Amino acid sequence: MKTDKQEVSFNRGVPATQSLPKGKVSEVAASVLDRYGDSLLQYGSSRGFAPLRKKLADWYEGATSDGVLVGNGSLQILDMIANLYLGPGDTVVVEKPTYDRAITIFNRAGAEVRGVNLEQDGPDIEDLEDLLETHDPTLLYTIPDFQNPTGISASTKKREELAELTAEHGTLVVEDSPYRKLRYRGEEKPALRSFDTEGVVQISSFSKLVGPGIRVGWVVGNSEIIDELAVYAEDTYITPGLLSQGVVNHLVGEGWLEENVERLIGLYGPRLEATLGSLEEYFPEADWVRAQGGFFVGLWLPENTEVNEFYNGAEKENLILSSPEGFFPDRGGEDFVRLPFPALPPGRIEEGIKRLGRVWRSL
Repeated sequence: MKTDKQEVSFNRGVPATQSLPKGKVSEVAASVLDRYGDSLLQYGSSRGFAPLRKKLADWYEGATSDGVLVGNGSLQILDMIANLYLGPGDTVVVEKPTYDRAITIFNRAGAEVRGVNLEQDGPDIEDLEDLLETHDPTLLYTIPDFQNPTGISASTKKREELAELTAEHGTLVVEDSPYRKLRYRGEEKPALRSFDTEGVVQISSFSKLVGPGIRVGWVVGNSEIIDELAVYAEDTYITPGLLSQGVVNHLVGEGWLEENVERLIGLYGPRLEATLGSLEEYFPEADWVRAQGGFFVGLWLPENTEVNEFYNGAEKENLILSSPEGFFPDRGGEDFVRLPFPALPPGRIEEGIKRLGRVWRSL
């Protein structure tokens, strides 16, 4: 039988092209320009579009719009936090593995980045406690819901323990939650910030809920931190992209966003099931995360795999895989493979994982 050699890319975690609401955004942009055009095209508050800040505050118990800043994507907000609160000599604790761009941001700020081991239900609490005691970190960065790159979600118990430990040590926690609304199985868990509204700031984004090009992210936290971020933002870009924020404000306000989340769950849920089912069928020798949502399934190659040969074989099979080293603060993790699934239809996912198993068995 002829082998399908069409490229299968498990490289980037991007939304499916068919999920991008081009027509809706075009329609809404015209509407908000008619209504808010003068204010959206003029300089405005560095805190973001006030009506959107109010709507976002309503998502959080006890929050007000003074505790919300809306900026140009959550990654830029993370960069501002790093520049405000980190410098040479400071330590940051991240999950191991974690989002590669977060590691880059913390390294660029001059901080030492330490990794806490991840278990199937979240960070290893004993390992975290040891890091807090021995390194006195300034900041802890965590993705508790459907983590990038593993797909792991922290248990409620571990969220509470993490919040208690970091509060005891005076460590600022950044909870990154871009995938939180994209749950395809299981029960929702409380946000980490619900256990500590003073010491935890939550950042998130509309990149996965509307589209990455919209470049709208936000942070919710205590008023002191938000005030400091607002000053930093004003001195960085004066005003964020208000037109995009006006569009998002309309999408949230008319109920379209929640309807779209349901559409995304309907689109991506079967793709997660295809990923997990294909791993069971075609690569049972590996170890992987039984993710319940988000964009990723993390996989560890069987012990004693010749990793370089595996990646060479994957390339010959026209499989595009991201390099694993960037996800680890110590540049380890050669046996780790990130499998992003939303951009691929189930048939392509199955074909890609079939090739992964075939490559490994050929070694």
